[in-house]
Amino acid sequence: MDFIIELLLSGFIVIAGFFSLVGSFGLIKLRDVMTRLHAPTKATTLGVGAILIASILYNLLENGDVSIHELAITIFLFITAPITANFIAKAHLHLERKKVENRLPKPAGNKIGWSTYDTPHRQTED
Repeated sequence: MDFIIELLLSGFIVIAGFFSLVGSFGLIKLRDVMTRLHAPTKATTLGVGAILIASILYNLLENGDVSIHELAITIFLFITAPITANFIAKAHLHLERKKVENRLPKPAGNKIGWSTYDTPHRQTED
């Protein structure tokens, strides 16, 4: 293999290792769920994505064919990671809101809808 190609693949592997390390460190060291959620969804996604791209390029250059499995994993990862992070953040916000609402007196007729920050319906007096 050419030196430039090996250098490019090595660069992807080093980038993948760096982002995976930063994401794992952030998952352990950050203080609460919302900041802790940011580390693995952003950094680790980039780390795993870089290692898969390096593997795709290696297969393409060494064997001459594109690995559909690795391409599917990369696409699936980049689609599902933000959606999963959104669901976890939304669940956390709902749990925190329920904790706050349990400490406050409940107003009559106030219903919480599907959205996290629904405003309560206000009755206007004529």
